[in-house]
Amino acid sequence: MFRIGEFSKIGKTTIKALRYYDEVGLLKPEEIDKFTSYRFYTTDQLVQLHQIQAYRQVGLSIDEIKLIISGHNASAILQKRKAEIINTIADEASQLSRIEFILQGDNAMNYSATIKELPGCTVYSKKMTTPSYDAYFKLIPPIGEAIAEKYPDLKCASPEYCFIVYLDGECREANINIEFCEAVMQTWPDFDDIVFKEIKPTTAISVMHKGPYSGLAGAYAFAFKWIEENGYTASENPRESYIDGIWNKETEEDWLTELQIPIVKR
Repeated sequence: MFRIGEFSKIGKTTIKALRYYDEVGLLKPEEIDKFTSYRFYTTDQLVQLHQIQAYRQVGLSIDEIKLIISGHNASAILQKRKAEIINTIADEASQLSRIEFILQGDNAMNYSATIKELPGCTVYSKKMTTPSYDAYFKLIPPIGEAIAEKYPDLKCASPEYCFIVYLDGECREANINIEFCEAVMQTWPDFDDIVFKEIKPTTAISVMHKGPYSGLAGAYAFAFKWIEENGYTASENPRESYIDGIWNKETEEDWLTELQIPIVKR
């Protein structure tokens, strides 16, 4: 038999690790001297230690290793770990792809992209066709006025979330088919052409555009190039979320719009 110091050297591990394995019941000494409290290990336990090290080196936790040693299905535990590693590799490959995109693109100076989880929400909405971006200022305010008159107790969600969905699936300069949506706390009966509905949660690419709406085409071009080159595809129509605008900023240069495009991995 080997004392703990010898055993640690043969097994290429630390005394601290062996004491910890003893403490948690993973690998207990074959014998403990009742007078000196010295721990003694056997060559058979060297095989057990080797097995523990093999499992540790593939990322299994102490609890998972204990389950295997106690007779649980090792295959199921290892398959779970395999799936975790595959997901990690996919995440890191995605990060590398995004870094390459940033390094190679001139647009990186003006725009950047992030992936966001957009929560589900309740909205009131209205579909319409607008001749141009400028028409928003005439067409959208009356929607809020009609809602306030019909349902004076209706409360908007906090934080506020007001956005337009582009039903054409792309950025257009004229005759734009849109659906205006504003998040609220609860549904109310529909009236006229205003509809209450639930928007499902989704994963989306987010691009921030600062400046007038006439410059949004550049943000769209950047976003769709990012989607293509990073292995995604658009899963729903794009949204524009209006953070700052004519209602709280004095100049168009200070307007802030978030472009949100739901995506799925190809």
